[in-house]
Amino acid sequence: MSTDPTRIGFDPARLARIDEHFGRYVDDGRLAGWQIVVTRRGEVAHSSTYGMRDREAGVPVEADTLWRIYSMTKPITSVAAMMLWEEGRFELTDPISRWLPEFADVRVFDKGSVLKPYTVPAVEPIRIWHLLTHTAGLTYGFAQVSVVDGLYRKAGFDLGVPPGADLATASAGLAKLPLLFQPGTSWNYGVSTDVLGRLVEVVSGQRLDAFFAERILRPLGMTDTRWWVDEPDAKRLAALYTPHPGTGQAVRADGIGRAASTEPGWHSGGGGLVSTAADYHRFTQFLLRGGELDGVRLLGPRTVRFMTRNHLPGNRDLASFAPDGFSETILDGIGFGLGFAVVLDPVPSRVPSSVGEYYWGGLASTAFWVDPVEEVTALLFTQLMPSSTYPLRPQLRQLVYSALVD
Repeated sequence: MSTDPTRIGFDPARLARIDEHFGRYVDDGRLAGWQIVVTRRGEVAHSSTYGMRDREAGVPVEADTLWRIYSMTKPITSVAAMMLWEEGRFELTDPISRWLPEFADVRVFDKGSVLKPYTVPAVEPIRIWHLLTHTAGLTYGFAQVSVVDGLYRKAGFDLGVPPGADLATASAGLAKLPLLFQPGTSWNYGVSTDVLGRLVEVVSGQRLDAFFAERILRPLGMTDTRWWVDEPDAKRLAALYTPHPGTGQAVRADGIGRAASTEPGWHSGGGGLVSTAADYHRFTQFLLRGGELDGVRLLGPRTVRFMTRNHLPGNRDLASFAPDGFSETILDGIGFGLGFAVVLDPVPSRVPSSVGEYYWGGLASTAFWVDPVEEVTALLFTQLMPSSTYPLRPQLRQLVYSALVD
């Protein structure tokens, strides 16, 4: 439910700029449609939809539209792992090979090519905190930055996993591939959270989808969040788009988009969920309230604060701790916690935010952030991949923070 934005420190005329600005993306064809929610102190200051969830079918974005959230699954998997940590089931410094023996003797890429790679033994085991912070040396095949990315693609790990693989066999297959660097020595975005999801399965004795449903989604009232969309709800699922290489116009990507319409063979803790704005709003409020929502507590407040601090060694930021190819301006002043990027200093990135704000996004340009200083949360949903196509996320920050006037 929305409230009078002036009562919680927002200027309504300035909030209206959000719709005006993002409306232009739809009007000129760069996006099909979007949904945006901004809250403060748990109250909705701005909620809007614009454009089409399926442009070709002529159906608009509505409040209950289902969106592929891809990597916005990662924070939920991280919460699952930390719930088990709070139960004393493991320590963050434990080697993951204690539960996933396939990772006992991993090797690290040293030199060579995809056809002839040379590797060396890992001098440090992959530990649980390495998975949570993306410092394990794992990568993504679709990144196409390093030789190791190429080895992933060669083994069938591109946007997904080899045909017929479940989470257990995918984890075993990833363990056979070399790491990009020695664990703990750098940061690289990759399949770490998928392996973390497998660890959750083994430690809990439940399949990841069952753990999510029983321990997180139902308790938080996230009743619309699921791994795939069956026929009764198929009409609510937004279509997936990519930019035309010449015109920049959003072009339907049916081949990739259909994956959300069938039951998956594996449950990707790194990118497998479909959700709604209302559901993910509940997740952000659970985080903002320190691990509790509507009388249901999943994490202690000190655990949430611990997760959302920078865990990179020496309090480094991502620009200085990531390998070549990742040192972009958007990483300056940004650290990484246990499942979230964390703002250390907003000035280097030239985007307004608060120190201690934490966030992440998804491959199809979805995004969220939680600002515990201003008590603000924001959600952006659309379906354009890759997420680097347009600067939607920093632009939303510009508009939200310039509308905050108290």
